[in-house]
Amino acid sequence: MSAPIYSMAFIAGRVLLPFACGYFMSYLFRSVNAVIAPNLQRDLGIGAGDLGTLTAAYFVAFAAFQLPLGILLDRFGPRRVQAALLLSAALGAVVFAVGSGLSHLIIGRAMIGLGVAGGLMSAMKAIALWLPKERWALANGVFMTAGGLGALAATLPVELALEHAHWTMLFWGLAVLTVCASLTIFFVVPERPRAASQMPGLGAQLRECGRFLADRRFWRIAPVSMMGMASGMAIQGLWAGPYLRDVGGLDRAAAAKLLFLLAAALTAGFTLTGIAADRLQKRGIPLSRTMVWGVSLYAIVLAVMASGWTPTNPLLWIAFGIISNTTVLAYPILSGQFTLEQAGRVNTLLNGVVFGFTFFAQAGMGWLIDLWPRGADGSYPAEAYRWTFGLALVLLLLALGWYLRGERAAQALTAGRPTE
Repeated sequence: MSAPIYSMAFIAGRVLLPFACGYFMSYLFRSVNAVIAPNLQRDLGIGAGDLGTLTAAYFVAFAAFQLPLGILLDRFGPRRVQAALLLSAALGAVVFAVGSGLSHLIIGRAMIGLGVAGGLMSAMKAIALWLPKERWALANGVFMTAGGLGALAATLPVELALEHAHWTMLFWGLAVLTVCASLTIFFVVPERPRAASQMPGLGAQLRECGRFLADRRFWRIAPVSMMGMASGMAIQGLWAGPYLRDVGGLDRAAAAKLLFLLAAALTAGFTLTGIAADRLQKRGIPLSRTMVWGVSLYAIVLAVMASGWTPTNPLLWIAFGIISNTTVLAYPILSGQFTLEQAGRVNTLLNGVVFGFTFFAQAGMGWLIDLWPRGADGSYPAEAYRWTFGLALVLLLLALGWYLRGERAAQALTAGRPTE
């Protein structure tokens, strides 16, 4: 008996939209510290190094759970896994709200990271289950718009909320919203029937994950995805706010407005990347080439930011938002080289590597900035950001060069030519 065919309206309303609620919360949690950073520094008495470590605790737990997440997604399906995980994020928000010191907040932030670890990967698994392969890039791009909306909610709306309530009350509200997202996924998303005989045992899955990590196809694309996404998330999720205040000389309200513009561009960028990749594929241009173009443009934007030239120019932040996540195309590129049953694990392995490095990117930026002395008003000099963002640019260019070298070698091997 063949599987029933579902309409796009059904898939969008009953599958993609509920998962989008979870991804919305994931990005909101990821980005909120960019706005509440001054509050945290004031209440906790911490500098850039501690602030970076606190915020990046999210990425440690997020990355550490990616391997078991992939196994769980492939064995139990995205609906049940994501609904359960979001409850951990809600509990983490409560711990963050009631925490009395830096260590308590780090624990809460890590619990949040664990709880939203499946925000994107569960949706990608659902997309792989419900949609044909040629629609994955478009669906991924449109779905990720929900993340951009979460980033939007973490800017001006949060700044306005802080005018009327303490940041701890904000996290109580986020806990309630996260529970609602969990219940929506559990009760609205249907199960996609799967043949149990196609799923290998747990031991076989773990051994297969080891083979993925040893596969040259994985490490051909992982570095550029790591450097591109990690630097983008580290800046958008935290350091854009301090950069605008310290280098751009903006007050909190003006900085929040530019952060809102950045998040709006990020939202548009997710959708535009998916649409552009989908249309270019139809014209015979592969996803890999589209990704390379996007990373090259992102490198130019990062160079301008590192130089400190026009740091408050809205066009700079619009460009950053639109193209900083172009390397998200690495996921459909990589998963398309493996079977459908392997898609959850290979994507979560890549996600684990990316987010594990993002911890070092976000915390490391804080450690580097902290090498320069703070001014009387608590700000850091422009030179600190110049060196920090400049290092991110160099690493991105090296990773892009590695990817291009691997692509040329793969093409030569396919054509039967010896590699240089």
